[in-house]
Amino acid sequence: MRTFSTRSAAPLLASSILSTAATACFLIPSPAHAHAVAGDRVFPSTLSVDDPGVGDEANFQYGHQRVPGDNGDQSINTFDAEYDKLITPRLAVSVGETYVMQNNAKARGFDNLDVGVKYLLYVNDAHEFMTSVGLDAEIGGTGSHAIADSFSTLSPTIFAGKGMGDLPDSLAYLRPIAITGEAGPALTTGACQPNAFNYGFTVQYSLPYLQQHVHDLGLPQPLSNIVPLVEVPLSRSQGQTTGTVNPGFIWINRYGQFGVEAQIPINRASGSHVGILVQAHIFFDDVAPNTIGKPLFQ
Repeated sequence: MRTFSTRSAAPLLASSILSTAATACFLIPSPAHAHAVAGDRVFPSTLSVDDPGVGDEANFQYGHQRVPGDNGDQSINTFDAEYDKLITPRLAVSVGETYVMQNNAKARGFDNLDVGVKYLLYVNDAHEFMTSVGLDAEIGGTGSHAIADSFSTLSPTIFAGKGMGDLPDSLAYLRPIAITGEAGPALTTGACQPNAFNYGFTVQYSLPYLQQHVHDLGLPQPLSNIVPLVEVPLSRSQGQTTGTVNPGFIWINRYGQFGVEAQIPINRASGSHVGILVQAHIFFDDVAPNTIGKPLFQ
């Protein structure tokens, strides 16, 4: 349940590094059976624009970006950890925290605590479509004074995903394509603090889908489990749009995934250099479906 931050002119994207034990788990080759499933389609947990599914999972990301600041460009490194817990098979709650380092200002510390709830509204297996709604809250004053805002931000969001598996046979090689998106306002509680409207989309081409449901090209590991994609997270506030175009890939298997993306600013207000995002993700609903990954209520 990741959301865009509205602290600076460019969205600060959450991030962190996976532990050695979890990485070892990822190296087990296996077909993908992740939580966000509609028919034959698996929507991976994308790095910048949240996927439309709910699940029992942990997300770790590291991000680096240079953005404009009051004293010139700032180099920002973020280390993020988030845990999502299924309450029912369709309802999940989340808690996340981000450690931020701003090099030029030499400010560092934890951002505000982030909590959220997300509900899976609808799944159409035949047309590989799913949609959900969520509410994310960044709780003001819970982070470092050097980094975090004193006010809170509430972000109601709608999420959707559509796979192209229902295309005709003449377009079979387009069936691995999927599009996901999210949109919603970021409403601040601070006096005179600007609100924002955050939105974004992804375009993906799933090689696992190609191999399993279109034509087996005999791709070796790890290529057969890779999903090349482009994410476009955007935010509009006070008449200005900021955001990035993020080409990259996700390697996914049954128990988790690993992703890398570049962050290309769309304008000067969004950043001055190409940044990077690195993600590691664990699907507890597949790693331990009868214990930690089991919904609290069926």
